Amino acid sequence: MSTEPETTEDAEPGTPTGGAETEGTQGDAAGSGEVPEGGGTEGDAAGSGEVPAAEGAEGDAAASGEVSEAEAELRAQRAVRERIEQRKAEKKAPIEAGTKLSGKAADLLAAVRAVESGEKPVATVFQDPEPAPRRSAPEPVRRPQPVSAEAAAASTAPAPAAVQAVRQVLGEGGAPEVLAPQVAAALGEGADEQLRADPWQLLRVAGVRPEQADGFARALLGAECGPDDERRGRAVTVWLLEQAALAGHTALEMPALLAALAQRGVPDPDSAVQDAIAEGDALVFQDALEETGAAPAPAGEEDTEEDEERPVRVLAGLERYALAEESLADGLARLVNSVPKQDGSAEDWERVAAAAQGSTGELLRAVAAHGLVLHTGGEASLTEPAALLTAAHTLGLRAWAATHGPIGRTRFAALLGRQTAPGTPSTDAHSPVAHSPVTTVAGLLSGAEGPGRDADGALDLDLLVVLDAPQLDVETAALLTESLPDGARLVLAGDPGVLWSVGPGRVFADLLAARICPQVASRQPDPGPLGELVSGIGIGELNQVEAPGKEVVIVPVRDAGEAVHRTVQLVVDSVPRALGVPAEETRVITPGHGGAVGTRALNAALKERLNPGPGRFGGFDPGDRIVYSPVPGRALPGRVVKADAEGLHLSCEGEAVVVPKERVEQSVRHGWALTAHQAVGSRWPAVVVVLPGDAAQALSRPWVYTAFGRADRHLSVVHGVEQALARAVAEVPAKPRTTRLPVLLAPQISG
Repeated sequence: MSTEPETTEDAEPGTPTGGAETEGTQGDAAGSGEVPEGGGTEGDAAGSGEVPAAEGAEGDAAASGEVSEAEAELRAQRAVRERIEQRKAEKKAPIEAGTKLSGKAADLLAAVRAVESGEKPVATVFQDPEPAPRRSAPEPVRRPQPVSAEAAAASTAPAPAAVQAVRQVLGEGGAPEVLAPQVAAALGEGADEQLRADPWQLLRVAGVRPEQADGFARALLGAECGPDDERRGRAVTVWLLEQAALAGHTALEMPALLAALAQRGVPDPDSAVQDAIAEGDALVFQDALEETGAAPAPAGEEDTEEDEERPVRVLAGLERYALAEESLADGLARLVNSVPKQDGSAEDWERVAAAAQGSTGELLRAVAAHGLVLHTGGEASLTEPAALLTAAHTLGLRAWAATHGPIGRTRFAALLGRQTAPGTPSTDAHSPVAHSPVTTVAGLLSGAEGPGRDADGALDLDLLVVLDAPQLDVETAALLTESLPDGARLVLAGDPGVLWSVGPGRVFADLLAARICPQVASRQPDPGPLGELVSGIGIGELNQVEAPGKEVVIVPVRDAGEAVHRTVQLVVDSVPRALGVPAEETRVITPGHGGAVGTRALNAALKERLNPGPGRFGGFDPGDRIVYSPVPGRALPGRVVKADAEGLHLSCEGEAVVVPKERVEQSVRHGWALTAHQAVGSRWPAVVVVLPGDAAQALSRPWVYTAFGRADRHLSVVHGVEQALARAVAEVPAKPRTTRLPVLLAPQISG
C-alpha cells in the first residue's frame, strides 16, 4: 500500500468531529431505542445493520391501475405470509395474533423526524452433525397464485375521517399531529379509541420512543398514568422485541428481555412479558440446548427423567418472525429430504462435471444429487455458479439466478453471457440483462422479473441459484423456499465474510453451521493486491500489500474537515487523473449517515463539486446520483432524470422509476457516498472508504471486509482511525444474532 501522492493542496481548516451517527439497522426509519445488553448485530456502528435511511414503502398506485415493483413485491409477500399462517394453523392450535405493525417505511421515517425533531442516533437494541439420509418429499402443497395488478392497486391508506380522529387525540396529548396517518394505519379501525384507551399504543409507530409515549400518556391520563401500568409494560415489551428485530435477532432470550424491561423502568418485567404473551403480542419458545460431552443413552433405555432435566433456553419473539423462521425450516427440510427431479441423466451430469475443473466440478456433482447446496467464495468464485447455470441449460433445466441488487444482476448477467453455450438464454451487447436468466431477489418474488409462476403458484423453474446469500433475512428466505416447486434444486451462494442481512436472521451463516446439506468452497482466490488485501481481512489480518499500480492507496487525515476535503479531492481529481477512472464510476463508503463525515455531509460536498444546483426538485437536480429505497432493506442506485407533475423520474440501472413527490423525501437519498450495507452486492471500478476518527467504534471485521471488497480496480482509504482499523480487523468479529433456525431444522432433517 502507498500514500496518496496525487495532490498537494492544503487541507481545509478542520471542523470539530462530532459524534458520528452511524447507520442504524433500518437507517433513519428504524427506531433508535436501546436493547438488552449482549444483543446487537454484526453490522456497523454499535452493531446495527445498515439500510438507506431514506427507506420508502409501498408507493401509491398510479391512476391508471399500474402497480409499482415495490407494491407488487409487498403484495406477493403478504399473500405468501397468509398461506404460511394457514399452514401453521393446520399443524397445531391456532395462534391468536396480536396487533401488528403496518410498517410503511416511508411513513415511519416521517414519524422519526416528526417525533424526534432531528436526526436520530443509531439503534443499539439489543454443532456440526453429519447430514442425515434424505427421505421422501412431503405431499405437494398448493401455493398461492401471484397477486394480480388489479388487486394490488387497491388502496390501503386509512380513511380521512379516521386520520382526523387520530389527529385530534394526538393534539390533546401534545404529540405531533403529523403522526396521525401512521398511527391510523398502524392501529387500524377505531385507532382513535384505541389510542385513548391505551396511549402507549403510540409505540406501534416506528421511531417513537418509550419516553415520548410516556409523555403522551401523562397528558391524556393525568393521575392515572404510572410506570406500573400494565398497558405500558406490554407496549414496551413489544417495542423491545421490535428493536431486537431491527438489530437482526428473530427472538430474544428471556433474561435479556427482562433486563431490558427493567432498564426501561418497568417495575415487574415478568408480568409485562406474560401480559404481552396473553394478548398475542408476543410468543414464547423453549428450545432444547445441546449438552456438550454427554454420552448417548443406550438403545431402548427409558430417558424420560433425562429429557425433563435437559437444559432449555426460553425466548420471546414476534409472531411475524416466528412464522417466517418456522416456514423457512419447513421449506429447507423439504428441499433436503426430497429427491431432485432427474432432469438429465446421472451420466449427463457426470459428463459436464468432468469437463469442469476443480471446485466447479464439485459444485455440479453436488447439485446433481441434492436439492439444497451451499457455495462459498469471493468475487472470483462467481464463475462457478455461472458455469453451473450454463451446464444446467445444456441439460434442459429451467435454471435462473437471483442477485441482491441490480448492479450485481448486471455484472453476473455479463459474466454468464461470456460462458453461455449456443442455443441457451444469453445476453446481448446492448443489454446484458435483457435476455439473461438473471433477476434480483425482489424482482423474482414480486413477479416483475424472472420465469413467472406455474398453475400452483410456484416459481416456474427447476434450479434457482441465489447469489449474495448472506443478505437473505428470514422472511425473504422463507418466501423463496415456499415459492420453489417440489423437486426443484436451490443453491445458496455467497461470501460468508460480508455483512449479514439488514432484516432479522442470519440464514446463510446458520445453514453453514448446521451442515445439513453439501457445502462447496470455491478454490478461486480474488486476484491482485486488492484480492490479497481483502482475503487477509477475512481471516483477521490487515496486511500491507504491494500495489505497484496504485491499486491500494492510504490517505492519512487528522480531522473531519480534512477527511471530507480529501475524499472530494480523490473522487473529483486524483483518481480520474492518476488512474483514468471517471468520477461517475467511483463510490464513497463511510460508516454512517450522520455526523461530520457521514453520507449526508459527503454527498452535500460531492454534489457541490460534481453536479451543483439549487435542488429544485425536493433537494435534487437532474444528473444527481441517488439511492432509491422502495422498501426496507433495498437500495437501488440510480440517477435523477427529471421531475414533473408525476414525481421524480429516476433511472436505476437502466430501469425507469417514478417516485411521487410526496415520497421523495422519505425514499430517495443522494448516492455518491453510501454506507456499507447500501453498497453490499455491488462493485465499482474505484472505491474511496472513509474512516474518520469518530468511526472507530463502528468498525468490525465484516464491515471492513465488505467496504474494501467493493473495489474492482482501485481502493483509496481516507484513514483517520489510527490503530483502530487493524484492531477491528483482528479483534471485532460479527456480533451475534439470536435465531431459532438451527433448532427448528434439527428434528425435521433427522426425522
